[in-house]
Formats: sequence, C-alpha cells, structure tokens
Amino acid sequence: MNIEFVETQKEAASRAGVLGLAARPGLVWEGDAGGYVASLGAGFERALERAGFEGEAGQSCSYDTGSEHPHTVVALGTGEDPSADDRRRAAGILGRKASKDASVATTLAFEGQAAPVVEGFLLSQYSYDRFRSKPEPARTDSLLLVGTGAELDSEAGTVVAEAVSWARDLVNTPARDKAPREVQRLVAEMVEGLGLRLETHDVADLEEGGFGGLLGVAAGSDRDPCLVELWYEPEESETFVALVGKGITFDSGGLSIKPAQAMATMKTDMSGAAAVIGAMAAIARLRLPVKVLGLAPLTDNMPGSRATKPGDVLTTRNGKTIEVLNTDAEGRLILADALAYAVEHGPDLMVDLATLTGACKVALGDTIAGVMGNDDSLIDRIERAGEQAGESMWHLPLPEEYRRQLDTPMADMKNIGGRWGGALTAALLLQEFVGDIPWAHLDIAGPARWTRDEHYQTKGGSGFGVRTLVELVANLAEQGFGTTE
Repeated sequence: MNIEFVETQKEAASRAGVLGLAARPGLVWEGDAGGYVASLGAGFERALERAGFEGEAGQSCSYDTGSEHPHTVVALGTGEDPSADDRRRAAGILGRKASKDASVATTLAFEGQAAPVVEGFLLSQYSYDRFRSKPEPARTDSLLLVGTGAELDSEAGTVVAEAVSWARDLVNTPARDKAPREVQRLVAEMVEGLGLRLETHDVADLEEGGFGGLLGVAAGSDRDPCLVELWYEPEESETFVALVGKGITFDSGGLSIKPAQAMATMKTDMSGAAAVIGAMAAIARLRLPVKVLGLAPLTDNMPGSRATKPGDVLTTRNGKTIEVLNTDAEGRLILADALAYAVEHGPDLMVDLATLTGACKVALGDTIAGVMGNDDSLIDRIERAGEQAGESMWHLPLPEEYRRQLDTPMADMKNIGGRWGGALTAALLLQEFVGDIPWAHLDIAGPARWTRDEHYQTKGGSGFGVRTLVELVANLAEQGFGTTE
C-alpha cells in the first residue's frame, strides 16, 4: 500500500474516495477539518445526531456526500486525550469501512502519531484467504495522511503491521501445512536479506544437545521437531535480549488427549513462536541497536505409538528432570529446554511467550495476557510497552509456597501442579530454567486467538506479542536495561 502525507485536509478530500475525520468530544475536529465539516451542511449534522456520535473513543458515523471525492466521510471518535491505541482502533474502524475503496485519507495522524494509525489501518484490512476459492481481499492501495513530518514514524507502523500479519498468517495456517521443518523453511524465506542469522537444530542436534523436553513432546509425532535460532547482532548494541516462543504446531494433548472441541483451535498453539519470529523480523528491519536472540522450539504433540507416557521422566537441557504426569502440559517442557539454552548465551534479560494455560484465560478472559517473572522492573517495562502497543496484560504473582505443588519423589519436579492456580505453577516450573537472569513470562492463551472482528483485530490468530516485543526492544535501545523512565 502506498502511504503518503499531504499538508491539508482539502488536498486529501480531493483525492480520496473515503475521508476519515478525527473528532474529540464536543465535536472538536482535529486538523483543519472544521471548515470542510461546515461545508457538508445540515445533512452531516443530522447523520451525526442520529448515530449518537459525540467524538467519544470507539464511535464512528458514515455519511454519503453525494460527490465523487470523497463519496463517503467517516467521523471517527478519538476521545478527549487519545492514546496511541485509541488512534490505532479508530484507524482500524476506518480500514474496515473503507476496505473496498482504492484511496482513503484521514486526519487521525494530524498530530504526528502516524505509526499507530498506519498499524491500525493495515491490520484491520488483513485477511487469511489462502484456502478460499473466491478470496475477497481489501482493495485499498493508497492511504493519505493529513499532516507532515512523520514519515519515519509511518514507516515503523508499516514494518510492525507487516510483522504482525506474517505472524497471523503462520498462526492461521492449518497444522498439516506447517510441520516444524516447513515453519523453518518459511522463516528462512522471510528473513532473507534482513541481516538475521538463522541456525536450525534438527533431531540429531537436539539429541546431542540434551533437549529432552522437546524430544519427549515430539516422540509421538511422525514429523521431526526442530529448534529455530535467530540472531540479530548490530555492532552498536549495549543490551542483549533473549526472546523465546512456544511452538507447538498442533496440540492433540498427546496420550492425555484433548476432547474434540478443545482441539479445534490447536493449530494456533504456536502463537508464541510466531510472535517471536515476527518481532525479530521487525526489529531487524527497524535497525534497533539491541542484540537479540530469538528461539522457537517447534513440534507437534501427538499420541503416536512412541509418545511420552504419563509417569515418564525427561531430562532437560540443563540436567534437571521432570516427571510427566499429564502430556497435555507440554508447552512448559519445550520452553524449559529453550530457556535453559538461552541462559547459556548470557543475555541481560529474557522474555518468553506461550499459549500456555487455560487457567490464565479463566483468570483474565480472552483479550488480556498474564505476565509473570522474577524481576518487577522488567515486568513493569513490559506492561508499559504493552500499553503503548495496544496489547493488554496483567501482572500475576509467583508465590514461592506454590512451588511445592511441583514436588515429586520421582524427579526434580513434575509438570503439573494442583487444581488451582495453574497459570502460576506453570510459570514456576519455567522459573527453574532461567537462573538469575531477569525474566518475564507472558501467558497469551487468551489474546493469541481473537474470537471476533473488531477495530484492527480480525477473528483468528491475532499476532499478539509482536508489537509489545518490538516496543520493548525500542525502549531498551533508547534507555538500556535498568531504568523504566
């Protein structure tokens, strides 16, 4: 899509089929749109009144002008003091309403916040049409932003939106079309020319390296697992971050098999890995001066004849042993290996993302992620990054006394705790593999799968986490690690 800046609303109106006008409460129109709104006359006023449009965040109203340019004006409420996500959502509403028009203009970015506007608009027009016999993609090929001086900001918005869309594509792809080695091939294709170094660990490497958790989960599948390792290593970096994403390309539950209904969305159980890979691509394209390691352990979890059985004990990368009492608690097993491997490289901080527990979704619903970890300053920084990126999360505790729920006489720990607090005991298991490195765990079981179309989100894989990770690394590039201000 061609994204262009124009200086006045008048010029935008003369070139666009649809014009989105940003308004604050009291019908205060942003930019220089007041005169144009007055020229629309009483008909536009009546349309706003019928729609109850007052400029509040989330409100919108479409009006047919009877002209060719623009043929439709869309009033977009931003609220009194619009946040980046208020603008992102308003742009998403505009993107949906204008998806069949070739040229669209808006005043939403007039005050210089082009990145969230571009993100919201592009993401709202995303669709996964690979298997539709009659795909209906968005037709917009030109977006005009009223205002000047935010071209670089606009470029960042495009880069991030494309990274999120790549992650969405991978999450939405049916499991039969994304075997672990196929994902590795797609990653190699995606990162070509980005300055990322890709290493892939196959079964022989995993066996030699002692990745017992990943191999144990993969044992029941006829598709080989692999570990995708991505490096971004700018010369000027002063901070080193490790990102780890859960990559279960299909989760049947293994021998502790899921009921049919629970399996319906399990092609999306690799959303954490998709987010990490997408974020790595965006970080490289934006040339952020932070060293980043991205790890994606990839495997199916299937009930084949060689599958890990309840009661089996697995030895992980760092030598710790885990008794597997429920093979459907598999994500923590592959993350244990990947986290232990990341520690060996000595990062300053680590973040993992995983569709890990239904318990987190029970606690926080389907649009909020849980964030846990061993460093409150890191968690605070991630929450701030999530707020700026428009990805909601809530800090959950890791009570030391809950660790005893993982005790077992058979091994160093078992892979499930008691009936309650499942998101917390899962994270406590992961904590056994991070050493003393500042670490945060994002349980994205809810928001990784969007259940409806709204603003810039589309039903299906959401790409949750890409924007937060990019925002976090951008913050670290500016401030380093150790301060949140």
